[in-house]
Formats: sequence, C-alpha cells, structure tokens
Amino acid sequence: MPDEWCLREFNHVAPELAPVLPETLARMRSLCPVAHSEAHGGFWVVTKYEDVLRVAQDWETFTSTEGLNIPPYRGSVRNIPVEVDPPEQRVYKRMVNAHLTPKAIAHWEEPARALVTQLIDGFIERGECEFMDEFARPFPSVTFFDLALHAPRDEIAQVAEMASVSSVPNHPRAKEGWAGLSAWITNLLKERRGGPPRGDVVDAVLAAEHEGRPLDEAEAVGIVQLLVLGGLETTAGALGLTMLRFTRHPEIPALLRAEPERIPSAVEELLRLDSPFSAIARTATRDVELGGRQVKAGDKVLLYWASANHDADEFTDPDAFDAARSPNRHVAFGAGPHRCLGSNVARLNLRVALEELTRRLDDIKVADDSEIHFHNTLTRAPNSLRIAFRPGPRLGTPAG
Repeated sequence: MPDEWCLREFNHVAPELAPVLPETLARMRSLCPVAHSEAHGGFWVVTKYEDVLRVAQDWETFTSTEGLNIPPYRGSVRNIPVEVDPPEQRVYKRMVNAHLTPKAIAHWEEPARALVTQLIDGFIERGECEFMDEFARPFPSVTFFDLALHAPRDEIAQVAEMASVSSVPNHPRAKEGWAGLSAWITNLLKERRGGPPRGDVVDAVLAAEHEGRPLDEAEAVGIVQLLVLGGLETTAGALGLTMLRFTRHPEIPALLRAEPERIPSAVEELLRLDSPFSAIARTATRDVELGGRQVKAGDKVLLYWASANHDADEFTDPDAFDAARSPNRHVAFGAGPHRCLGSNVARLNLRVALEELTRRLDDIKVADDSEIHFHNTLTRAPNSLRIAFRPGPRLGTPAG
C-alpha cells in the first residue's frame, strides 16, 4: 500500500489490504512504528514488538473495557474475560482455566485424531479438496462442539455463520449475528442446567460464583460467547494459513514428514509466521507517550500481533521458517493478562492436524491459479483454498 495510506489512512478492514497485509505491516514498522490513521474516527496503529508488548501488558493505561474493535461494536453482552480488566478479569479467567490446561484436555487427543483421520479419508482418494470447507473449518468446530460444549453437531454451521458475521466490523448482519449467537448460547445453558453434568467448561460456567453469587445470565453467556468465537475462528484460520504456506514452501511439510518430532516446535513457528489472530484494540485511559508519539486519553490503539511477530529486533531472520527457533517469544496468542484462554486447545489441535496431514498428504499445491482471497479483520484466514496432492488410501478409522 502507498506510504501515505500507511501513515494516515490505514484501514484494517479495507478489502485491498487483505492480500498485502504482511508487506504493508513491514512497511509500517519501517516508516512509523506507531502511526495515526484518520479512518474510523482516528486511531493509532502499533506494529513493533516491544511497543505491542508494552500496551498489552499495561492494562491500567490501555484498557480492554471499551471494546476490542475499531470501529467499536459488540453484542448485547461483553466477551468475558477479554473485555474485562484485572483484578475482575483474573476472577473470571480462573473459572474456566482449570478446564483448558494441557492435563485437562489431554483426553481430547484420541477423538481429535480420529476426526482428523475421518476428514482426510473424505478427500484423500480424490487427490484434491477445498481445504477450508473440508478440513480447516470442520475440524476445530466439531472438536469444540463435541468436547468443550457437548453441543449438537448439526448446529455447527448455523453457529459458525453467526460467529463469522458478528466478528466483522460494519457487516450488514453483525447485529443479527450477535443476537443469534447470544440466543443460541442462552438456550444451550438452559438445556445444560436441566441435564446431567458433563465435566466440561460449560459445567464450570454454570457452577461458577462471583462475589459470593452465581454468575448472572450476561456473565455466563459472555464467557461461552468468547469461547465460541475463539474455538470456531482462529484455529481454522491457522490451519488455512499453514496449508497455504505448505503449498508455497514444500520444504516445510517435507521436513515435518521426515522428522515429525519437530512438529510441536513447528506449530509455534507457523503461528508466529502466519498469525490468524492478527490484531486487537485497546483504549488509552490517560495521556501517554508511545513510540515517540503522544497518545491522548480516550484514543483507540490497534495492536498488531501479526506485525510484532515479524519484528527483526526480536526475531532473527523474521520472515524465514525455523523449526528450531529458540527463543520464540511470539505473541500469536496475545500477551499480558488477556492472553488467549484457548491456547492449549489450539496447540493440541494444530499438532494433531499437522501430524496427520504431513504424514498422509504429499506434493501439495494450490489446485489452480486463481487469486486467494482473505477474510481480514482482527483475524485473518483464506476464504477458500483449493489444493491438489498425490492421491492416497483411506484408513477407515471412524471418528468417535
């Protein structure tokens, strides 16, 4: 994008930005690490690692309570705990944390792998597939519905559509999406209250207390709403971006196929290189200097995780894939008190998916020469990704 646009007209939801986002962010890190855009009533764009980390960690100066989007929009309830600051935020986070630790979700691995096998079986004999529709979206969605929510699979498409339109600023159906999502979660909680406990995160929300009282409806819906938005969107985006990178850099899946023990560290590196959770907003609570610029109380500040993860001052050769990169202090899951609740779930899903995809798919290419279009707001993912590969045999292992 032109320098003038980067410096004064930056618009994170502009369609023309989506295909050139990495290059544009690189230019902004060089031109002006803290730039001011006149779009959407004016906001700051923060692109360097140390500045992004500072804002993310200083919740007293840069609050989350005024919304996480530019322009501001939200549903009828807050997304909890991400739109709440400490100390209250910590209270809400503890309510669900115990159900999302590596130990708590370890039993997810077997059914997750069975589902991955089933999905790959559905297209491997053809030697081609629409990867987003046939794998990247259904895998984390079904896993989340089956294991985290114990909700009906046949409602996934409806909920995913509501989550998608809700997360796009100025979408003509955003209000409808938020209302529908809240209504669906309210009904889920009502049904679960009348049924036996499942030992999952929904049970934790229903049993939780705040200041000596049960959570009210808005609090309970807000917590589950955040889990739904994260569970359906970001892992699918990470899988799509990773597969696109595999088509452009075949040496990466070849390495992981030959040395699968590298996959856990490769997951971290792929998240750093192609962060699906690309940005988030904060609001300044006081006048403050940031990157040599004067930010005023009430100003909106957009933190670019995806840019911080390519900052050469933090990462040597930042645009290169290094499966052995250490340290790798990427911020793909955010940073500070609002760091992603579901990071352990995402890591497990991505590891299992890459183990099976790299083992079974070879010679992966984009199936045609059509331009790849991206969904690009605060999250980033290919809208569609048709790939071709060497056909292989079905394994026939059913998902549980």
